[in-house]
Amino acid sequence: MRKIWVKIEPYNKDMVTTALEGGADGIMVPPGCSEKVKELGRIETISEDGDLKFGEDVVFFAIESTNDEEKIVRLAQEKQCILQCNDWSIIPMENLIARGANVIAQVSSLEEAQTAFGILEKGVKHILFHPSSPGELKKALAALRAKEDKTPLEIAEILEIRAVGMGDRVCVDTCTTMKAGEGMLVGNSSSALFLVHSESISNPYVAPRPFRVNAGPVHAYTRVPGGKTRYLSELAAGDSVLLVDYQGNTTTAIVGRVKVEKRPLMIVTARYGEKQITTILQNAETIRLTDPEGKAVSVVSLKQGDKVLVAFEESGRHFGHKIAETITEK
Repeated sequence: MRKIWVKIEPYNKDMVTTALEGGADGIMVPPGCSEKVKELGRIETISEDGDLKFGEDVVFFAIESTNDEEKIVRLAQEKQCILQCNDWSIIPMENLIARGANVIAQVSSLEEAQTAFGILEKGVKHILFHPSSPGELKKALAALRAKEDKTPLEIAEILEIRAVGMGDRVCVDTCTTMKAGEGMLVGNSSSALFLVHSESISNPYVAPRPFRVNAGPVHAYTRVPGGKTRYLSELAAGDSVLLVDYQGNTTTAIVGRVKVEKRPLMIVTARYGEKQITTILQNAETIRLTDPEGKAVSVVSLKQGDKVLVAFEESGRHFGHKIAETITEK
């Protein structure tokens, strides 16, 4: 998940408010200004008197030559390292990313931020943005938060749909309005997750609820920020989940409410390559998967041979984290 700090020097109340409203993760301010920020909203501050302190927690590193690469890699293992460089050709950021250095790129424009986040496709994870005005900051945060990441999606073929009886189903209400073709990744296996469509579709039975994904049973996995998965039953108000659309565009949403209720369930079996993958969903017309064109497909109308979107990965997971180990889940 992208992390965006905003540098506000000199202190500017309008700039702080814009950063808070735009979803910044932290604000860097001059000494003595951390409490002023806290009066406007809860957010991490970086300052001599902030939550993160210069020298102790955060350091600046001014790059002078290619010989600095080794120093930066070592320093980034101990502290949060903000890189200052007028000419990135001196030390390619690609080298640091390839070596796993968790560095913070200091940028002063939306274009520079987009470049930093896009280096080596996955890009840096963290930037310090120094805007010139509240208007520039608002525009940049909106653009950078709109499409945070991409999730590769594959096409799987439906093999079987079968009712399995009653169970505890989890319905996830988020604080985000989802559009057609967008939902959450859910599945029986953390390595194979189906794109379950949001309830953004009108139907004769119930009004659209575009903030909701009727996700699956309590044991099912869902994808969350940081490259992790969690059980649906673990989610609670205030947690973060990933929303994905049919093109793989990925954003983060906050959970507003989770409802667990007894409902009739069905198992969906599909094939991706040579592998069979499954998920369990509520047996109801309003529950939908997503086809390759982004169309919502009701589970009660699914039939053998239909195509749906899934997220697939080869590695296993342990406590939600990817690991280089093969794990078989049936």
